[in-house]
Amino acid sequence: MTDREEPTSNDAQTSTPEAIPTPELTALTHPAEGVPSVVTDTTGLAEVIAALTQGTGPIAIDAERAGGYRYSHSAYLVQLRRTGSGSHLIDPIGFTDLAPLAEVIADEEWILHAASQDLPCLAELQMLPSRLFDTEMAARILGRPKVGLAALAESELGVSLAKEHSAADWSTRPLPEAWLRYATLDVELLIELRSILAEDLESTGRMPWAVEEFEFLRTAPARAPRVDPWRRTSGIHKVRTARGLEIARQLWQARDAMAQQRDIAPGRVLPDAAIAAAAVARPTTRAQLGALPAFSGRGTKRRIDFWWQAVDTANQTAEGELPNAAAATTGPPPPRSWPDRAPQAAIRLAAARAFLINTADELGMPTENLLTPDVARRLCWEPPAELSIDSVSAFLSGHGARQWQINLTSQGLLDALTGEDDS
Repeated sequence: MTDREEPTSNDAQTSTPEAIPTPELTALTHPAEGVPSVVTDTTGLAEVIAALTQGTGPIAIDAERAGGYRYSHSAYLVQLRRTGSGSHLIDPIGFTDLAPLAEVIADEEWILHAASQDLPCLAELQMLPSRLFDTEMAARILGRPKVGLAALAESELGVSLAKEHSAADWSTRPLPEAWLRYATLDVELLIELRSILAEDLESTGRMPWAVEEFEFLRTAPARAPRVDPWRRTSGIHKVRTARGLEIARQLWQARDAMAQQRDIAPGRVLPDAAIAAAAVARPTTRAQLGALPAFSGRGTKRRIDFWWQAVDTANQTAEGELPNAAAATTGPPPPRSWPDRAPQAAIRLAAARAFLINTADELGMPTENLLTPDVARRLCWEPPAELSIDSVSAFLSGHGARQWQINLTSQGLLDALTGEDDS
């Protein structure tokens, strides 16, 4: 018994629970060992290789790109860290590739956060891992509510990590000291974070799931080019005519060619708003195009002849060559149309969605990580002719589902397709 006075019955009814204090976070603003010098030549690269060789354990890797500034998605800085080796910063611009480095660390486990974002630009540098641990994917499988690196640094490590330079133009040279400090901190936490998440994956029995996901990410082929990428122009939904769509297509293609030639993000060459405005207005003269407010910027006006050439080409396109109102698709139609077009498919999809949402909730993970929504839609739209656990499993596997996902969902999806009630 304590010497605290017991509350009366009235006190018990009116008192409120004490708020649980939020743990105080340690602001992480400087790397523990300072900011390393940026390696720009083969001598420096050899020193990095030697240092990493002397270290032990997995290797934390990150890359910084210049999305929103450059057309390419190339890496403009590569960061590495290994226990006993320290952190290293490499400027890849001065190298044809980083194959000598990759050869030395190829057999080690690489730790990345959101690996699907960095693996393509690392592959351009001939850096391809043979083993991977993705801290973001691990957090998703564990059901962490927030999976960004800064959020995980807070929830798992108790430190706050500033992310104010994540959208910076990393093609800038020289790179500011504050940016290099930020980049070094990005890899400084990954090894410890990996240890914590791996321990939780083991204790929950979800490590085999994570291993399958890591391997899927590691071996994923390059994304196929989008069909009609110009249709993703912001504001294009306002365009109501085929001729307007052709103007959007021609302007998008002209912009893309210029952006690629100059290695500038397309939106900085010509905003989407300008393409959409021209497609809606359908100008028939250069003066009409130049009079549109979206084309009033100094840089846009300077190149008005170039943009008019694209619009003029669109105006002269034959009727039979104009784009269709709707984009071509190889998958099922939007689910909102299913009740009218295919009522039974709509019933199947509703049942499948309910099962997947309930199962994901029980597992504490996002539904899209349990099974990609597009796979579920395709299964419900056109299920196997002979429904069985084997045929459903084969369908899921053929559309990229991993074995752990198949094990968790095939029976429930079969029940949804056949109308079986779990209750």
